[in-house]
Amino acid sequence: MTFLPYLFALYLAGIDAIMMPLLKAKKLGMLTGTWMLPLASIIYAMQPLVFFQSLSLESMTIMNILWDVMSDLLVAIIGIYVFGESLSKIQVIGLILSLSGITLLGFKEDNYSS
Repeated sequence: MTFLPYLFALYLAGIDAIMMPLLKAKKLGMLTGTWMLPLASIIYAMQPLVFFQSLSLESMTIMNILWDVMSDLLVAIIGIYVFGESLSKIQVIGLILSLSGITLLGFKEDNYSS
């Protein structure tokens, strides 16, 4: 199990975890000014470049799933603790299963076949 794909996915998810709350704060009027949308566009434009580099480490399928799930987890945590959003019990179970899923994605089948 190599952790480098996880680091790339975490970097990509980190961009989401920073920009989504900033965009929500802008939408709620917590941030003013016209700089937010152009800044978000520029930062989001870098994600394909990072994703392209990550493809030398892992398949497109696995990298995209790692990125999506990590982003979902980080953004959910920020939504809960920063914006006071809440999740139902079934949604919490879904997050736990997502975390289990990204753990399993890090394992290669050939390491465990007999």
